[in-house]
Amino acid sequence: MAIEKEYPMTKEGKLKLEQELEQLKTVKRKEVVERIKIARSFGDLSENSEYDSAKEEQAFVEGRITTIENMIRNAKIIEGNDSNTDTVSLGKSVTFVELPNGDEETYSIVGSVEADPFEGKISNDSPIAKSLIGKRVGDKVSIMTPGGEMSVKIVSID
Repeated sequence: MAIEKEYPMTKEGKLKLEQELEQLKTVKRKEVVERIKIARSFGDLSENSEYDSAKEEQAFVEGRITTIENMIRNAKIIEGNDSNTDTVSLGKSVTFVELPNGDEETYSIVGSVEADPFEGKISNDSPIAKSLIGKRVGDKVSIMTPGGEMSVKIVSID
């Protein structure tokens, strides 16, 4: 039997997935079925682009439902507010200063499922998070990114 992959996520991340799943099952699925029904009424399915498009969307929706159900089933809830606040870990927010110019950045380290760099949430699998995990306030860390190496100093961990 294959070992299921665990999906680390916060309670909020799991809730967002559950809401997306509910939306897909109750609203999107019905919309796609209706689109297929309408496209069928156009006649010949062999040259019916509306039908093909609706079937492709149906396949996408069903695939996404399966993926989300698997993620929820194998979710591992992470708690970022444990008593050990002096070490960077999954579920924590870390603020660091880029050396030498001093640009300060803050990121929350989350599971890959809920990563969103535009909201300041980076995946624990990202080069930045991998380099920071296990480090403490005051540590200087070298991070290899696709854009090259950068050095940072950890300012705070929440």
